[in-house]
Amino acid sequence: MSQILAIDQGTTSSRAIVFDANLHVAARAQQEFAQHFPRSGWVEHAPEDIWTSTLESCRKAIAQLDGGAAGIAGIGITNQRETTLVWDRATGAPIHNAIVWQDRRTADICRALRDAGHEPLLRKITGLLLDPYFSGTKVKWLLDHCEGARERARRGELLFGTVDTYLLWRLTGGRSHRTDATNASRTLLYDIHEGNWSEEICALLDIPTAMLPEIHDCAGHFGDTDPALFGRALPVLGIAGDQQAASMGQACFTPGMLKSTYGTGCFALLNTGDVAVASRNRLLTTVAAQLNGRRSYALEGSIFVAGAVVQWLRDGLGLIAQARDTQRLAERADAQQNVILVPAFTGLGAPYWDAECRGAIYGLTRNSGPAEFARAALESVGFQTRDLLEAMRADWPGDQAGGARPAPVLRVDGAMSGSDWTMQFLADITDAPVDRPVMLETTALGAAWLAGMQAGLYPDQSGFAGLWQADRRFTPAMTAQDRDARYAAWKDAVRRTLGG
Repeated sequence: MSQILAIDQGTTSSRAIVFDANLHVAARAQQEFAQHFPRSGWVEHAPEDIWTSTLESCRKAIAQLDGGAAGIAGIGITNQRETTLVWDRATGAPIHNAIVWQDRRTADICRALRDAGHEPLLRKITGLLLDPYFSGTKVKWLLDHCEGARERARRGELLFGTVDTYLLWRLTGGRSHRTDATNASRTLLYDIHEGNWSEEICALLDIPTAMLPEIHDCAGHFGDTDPALFGRALPVLGIAGDQQAASMGQACFTPGMLKSTYGTGCFALLNTGDVAVASRNRLLTTVAAQLNGRRSYALEGSIFVAGAVVQWLRDGLGLIAQARDTQRLAERADAQQNVILVPAFTGLGAPYWDAECRGAIYGLTRNSGPAEFARAALESVGFQTRDLLEAMRADWPGDQAGGARPAPVLRVDGAMSGSDWTMQFLADITDAPVDRPVMLETTALGAAWLAGMQAGLYPDQSGFAGLWQADRRFTPAMTAQDRDARYAAWKDAVRRTLGG
């Protein structure tokens, strides 16, 4: 057996990619599913949509292989993180729709915890900020608002999981209720220093520990799929949250290496090795990977809206028919106009962390039109990335981890990294070279590498790192004067949006 099936379950679609023994794509399939917005700031997925879109994508990819599932040595799973599901242990029936990571309904819970003085404790134990983004307050909300849920959870009748856990449970026919350390580290319930669920935080949020999954290394035997699903039982050998999987797919194994993924949101991870750096600039301290029982850490900056801003241009404003039209429009924008879009559609993430603010546009003139909107949308991604890199540089002193500093090169991936215009602006506004790899499917690649390494099919970290190849390097071309002026205008726009 010489193939690995990677499941990449994302915010707007589920994908399945089969990699061969040389880490080349042998087959792929993708299926979008519906987004639900029951109220302003609320975002939900139907659990069955998550499952059926994943299952169908896997079956379609496998059907493209000459031998079907016969050559698959294992499955790797990567997933949208923080999205929260609770279901019945016996029947599998969810008690509510999945609450998506973008959802802001628990802002009041977070505010009450903050006002009660609990944020320093939560920050110290989990490395996270007190924000609706994370799973813990979502679980509390479900137990508070679904009739009888907390009592059922205390009796052991309900299970909690992020998307990886839910998919694993469905794939194994309910036999495996597990997660990995990277996904656990995004729940606000996990002690990143001790490597286990925090009973203190669970008690604070009134979440019964009986509903939490077992925590394992990113590479290991998580369980076997129900034979009826794919014609034979397949072992699940790797799991990692999407951003950590992308970091692994980019071979960012060395302290100081930095990657940024541009999907629905944007997420930059700086590898800090075995040092869990406490951010002074409102970044997150998270688990980068756990292999052979050893955890490595990262500083993470999370931007809630990146590719989603292009979806807004298409679906919300109707300015474009397809995502690729954005670059064409941006290229035609009037260079004399300085339209700035702050895409705080669901609040602002790092380093601001304001769940209440909403998006705004500045600098409109009578001549502003679709081209200027498109350019502002793409530029907002570069501006937000610079915010993250500025915070990381401030948080990462040279005397830690052997003097490592953020790499002068930013490795990028995700759908938006395919836009030359956007990547050039990113290099310009950050004043850093931007490397786009040959293999853009780095999230799925990271999941595949975990499973393939566990199966003995793929090399270890050093061997895998040697296979990484750049497709193109974008080098800064903007003058320092223009760069500073553009970024100052962005910072002013953010300040106004935040109400400053």
